[in-house]
Amino acid sequence: MAGSSHGHTPAAWTGVIIVIIGFCVAGAFMVMANPLGFWAGMVITVLGGVVGAIMRSMGLGQSKPAQPVQVVAKPEAAREPAGAES
Repeated sequence: MAGSSHGHTPAAWTGVIIVIIGFCVAGAFMVMANPLGFWAGMVITVLGGVVGAIMRSMGLGQSKPAQPVQVVAKPEAAREPAGAES
């Protein structure tokens, strides 16, 4: 993955940081037995994914690779191996 530059974009970093903050908020309120605070943390977590997707659509994410050209083999090229001839 290091060679593919996976996740090294402002959209990815921002989304992940917001999600981590949301999990921390939800975890803290879960320990304090406060359901309203827990759900507020879950909303922050979902908001992190939404912010990351919006930033990616604005061009701050990793660009999509171009579709490779599919090469179709010619019928003449489909031969048997040299050792198969009798």
